[in-house]
Amino acid sequence: MAVYEFRCRECGSTFEVNRPMQQAGDPADCPGGHRDTVKLLSTVALGGKARTAQRPAMAPSGGGGGGCCGGGCCG
Repeated sequence: MAVYEFRCRECGSTFEVNRPMQQAGDPADCPGGHRDTVKLLSTVALGGKARTAQRPAMAPSGGGGGGCCGGGCCG
């Protein structure tokens, strides 16, 4: 099941509908009984904790060497 957000063009209310992904494009009636609704483009929100990779910080080297200006080719 997925959550889809709709807005009613008649009353301006925004509401959510839980339905299978196969029915994502189906119209949805407003809770106020109106039929002129449009599906909104929503962001995805996932629950849980994010895991980040632990990488050591890159320490600057003493002798340049990174890219054009770091390597001393710029005047």
